[in-house]
Amino acid sequence: MFDIRKIQEHIIFEAVKGESNEETAKEIVYGLEGNAKNESDAQWVNSTMNRLESKFNHETTKHIRMNCQCGYGMDEKLEFLRELAATATNLEEFANSDKAKAAGLFFKDDILYLQFLSCPCPMLAQVDKLETKTWCQCTTGYSKVLFEKAFGCEVDVDLLKSIKSGDDICLMKIIPFSM
Repeated sequence: MFDIRKIQEHIIFEAVKGESNEETAKEIVYGLEGNAKNESDAQWVNSTMNRLESKFNHETTKHIRMNCQCGYGMDEKLEFLRELAATATNLEEFANSDKAKAAGLFFKDDILYLQFLSCPCPMLAQVDKLETKTWCQCTTGYSKVLFEKAFGCEVDVDLLKSIKSGDDICLMKIIPFSM
């Protein structure tokens, strides 16, 4: 059995270190003098995001979290998206199949969306409410990588809603730059 907290600590540590240095990464992930090790997973998620947001501006924080995606299930999801793309001539066709809709994809006003009716993050299972949407930016990073591979072009992903931050669904806007 793997320890999801240890995996998340490592992923966040490396992403923060990539934007700053090892000392800042230690402080954000483990707290001052390592005090965060005594926190429950739910407490740790929110306190880590608070420490991250207090050290970096919004754009850098978002960039760090987008680089924190775990990659879990990427190959299967990529194969699924490629199957959908193989039968579609445009984004509307891509998102309008029954399989695409069942996976949470939909197309509205010339924009592709991906929604989840429940939070897909196992690390947030014990978290009742996030203070901000910062934690969820890893999902935008994951989706960016996934859709760029599937579409073969650069993609922008915008997090619009998050269940754990109080919204009724998780919702992302997927914007391919050229296909």
